[in-house]
Amino acid sequence: MRMLLTVSTLLLALGSQVSGAADRPNIVLVFADDLGWKDVGYQGSDFMETPNLDRLAQQGTVFTAGYAAAGNCAPSRACLLSGTYTPRHHVYAVGSTDRGNKAQQRLVPIPNKSGLAKDNVTIADALKAAGYATGHFGKWHLAGKDGALPTEQGFDVSFDSFGEGALKEGSEGNKTGPPSDPKGVFTLTRKACEFIEANKDRPFFCYLAHHAIHTPLQGREDTLAKFKAKTPGEQHHNALYAACTYDLDASVGVLMQKLDDLGLAKNTLLVFTSDNGGTQQSSQEPLRGNKGSYYEGGIREPFIVRWPGVTKPGSRSDVPVINVDLFPTFLSAAGAAVPDGQILDGESLLPLLKGDGELTRQSIFWHFPGYLDNPVIRGRELDVRTGFRSRPVTVIHNGDWKLHFYHEEWQLDGGREQLAENHAVELYNLKEDIGERVDLANKNIAKRDELLDELLAWHRLTGALVPHEPNPKYDPDAVR
Repeated sequence: MRMLLTVSTLLLALGSQVSGAADRPNIVLVFADDLGWKDVGYQGSDFMETPNLDRLAQQGTVFTAGYAAAGNCAPSRACLLSGTYTPRHHVYAVGSTDRGNKAQQRLVPIPNKSGLAKDNVTIADALKAAGYATGHFGKWHLAGKDGALPTEQGFDVSFDSFGEGALKEGSEGNKTGPPSDPKGVFTLTRKACEFIEANKDRPFFCYLAHHAIHTPLQGREDTLAKFKAKTPGEQHHNALYAACTYDLDASVGVLMQKLDDLGLAKNTLLVFTSDNGGTQQSSQEPLRGNKGSYYEGGIREPFIVRWPGVTKPGSRSDVPVINVDLFPTFLSAAGAAVPDGQILDGESLLPLLKGDGELTRQSIFWHFPGYLDNPVIRGRELDVRTGFRSRPVTVIHNGDWKLHFYHEEWQLDGGREQLAENHAVELYNLKEDIGERVDLANKNIAKRDELLDELLAWHRLTGALVPHEPNPKYDPDAVR
C-alpha cells in the first residue's frame, strides 16, 4: 500500500483549496551543490567572500542550525522535493550504497533507489495544483531508472546547462563551463530570471539548483586572480574553491537584482541553502566531517530565508531546521493545506519566520543504511582507517543533543546489552560541543537511552529498512 497520495489525488485535493488570492507570495529556492556551512562570509570564513549572501543574511533570517536531510546530493534532493525522509523514498546515496572495499563492510547494505519515483508528490506538484507556475533550472539528479524527469514531477518547465547550451532533461554528471560562466551559474540564473519575468503577474515557484560548487571547481579568470593575490586564511586558502564560491554568490546577486527590478522582492519568499556539506577540500571546523558524513560538517548548511514583511531583517534562529521543512513551509505560505493522508516529515517554519511561535516537533532524523568510501576530515576513527566516509548509521538530533546509531556494532556486537563496550552509539551535546569531540554515550546514560528509544521508535514509524545480514565477504584481517 502506498504511503503517499498519487499526484492526481493531490491535484484534486489542493485544487479545491486555492483561493486565487493575488497576494500569495512568489517562492524562489536557490540550492547550492556541496557548499559547506563554513564556506560563506557570514559564517566567518577567513578567506571566502560572499557579499551577496551576506547581504541576503542581513535582509532575512539565518538559521544557524539549518540542515540537509542527507549527507550527499541525490538523497538530499529527494528529501527536499518529496518532503520525506530517506526511509520513505529509498534514495540513500548517489548511485549505490555499496561504495568502498567490500572486505571491510560487515553488513550487506540496503539497496539504493537511483531516483525519486514518479508516484512521490513533490513541492512542484503541490504548488502547481495551488495555481503556481513552476520552473526548475539546473541540477536534477533524480531521474535514474527508478526516478522521473522534472516535467513529470510537477515542473512546467525545466532547463539545465553548464553554460554551453541546453542539456537533455534529467542529465547527470558534472563539468566546467566556459571561462566567463563557471559551472554555468550565470546561464542558469539568466534562465531562471526569464522564467520569473514571464510569470511576474502570477504566483510562481522557481527552483534554481546550481552545479556549483561541485567539482570540477571553476572560477572566472579575474575572480581566480583576486583570490590568488589574497593572503590565505588559517582555515581556508584554496583560491580556486574560493573563486568558484564567489562566482556562485555573484549569480545570487543577479537574481536578487532581478527581483528588485521587477518589483517582486517584497512579495517573494526567497530561500538559499545547500544540498550537503563541503567536500574534503574545505575544512568545516569547528564542525566535524564533510560531505557524505553524518557528523555536523556533512549535513549542517548555510540556510537563509528572506520574506519581506514576515522575516525580521538580520534575525537569527538557533532552532534546528531541515530541508524537508520547506515543503510544508511553502504550502503554508501559499495558503494551501496539506491534504488528509499526505505524509510530510517536516514542519512549516512559518512560526519561526514570523517570530511569533515555535515548532511542535522535538527531533529531526537522518538514515543512511549503506557505505560511502573516501574518509572525511576528522571522521570516525574506524572509518578513517578503513577508507569510509560513512558506514550504516541513523542519527537523531533533539534539542542540544545528537546521537549516532551505528548498525554494524548494534547488529553484530551485542546490541543494547553491550553498549558500554561496542561503540554502537555516540552521544554529543552540540550546545557545548558543536565539534562532536566528546562522546557522552557512557557518561549520560539516561539521555543516551532516551534518544535511542526515540530513534528505534522512528525506525518503526517510518518502516526504515535496516541492514542486518552479515556480509559473507567481510574479512576482519582487511581492517588495518
